[in-house]
Amino acid sequence: MAQENNAAERDSRKSFEGIVVSDKMDKTRIVRVERSIRHRFYEKIIRKSSKFAAHDETNASKQGDLVEIMSTRPLSKTKRWRVVRVVKAAPKVVELKAAGGSSK
Repeated sequence: MAQENNAAERDSRKSFEGIVVSDKMDKTRIVRVERSIRHRFYEKIIRKSSKFAAHDETNASKQGDLVEIMSTRPLSKTKRWRVVRVVKAAPKVVELKAAGGSSK
């Protein structure tokens, strides 16, 4: 009975997909979630975004990754979300060194 109750509770949790905008902290990611709404009067589509602090236990996600986050119990003052999975990894950026060597 308790397992059924836990499963129902997990299904009712909120989850969003967003882009990691900061991975500078240990086991914490800042995730930007964008949504589109229609203005009540002007009926124009407006894009709004919110930033959430999410817990990433394994430090698996990097800046630019598309991740899924889910609500959880409060883990700190600002963290109420956790990273469930990395949906799409950010493209790798290759840095090229200057071919000239040293410049004067």
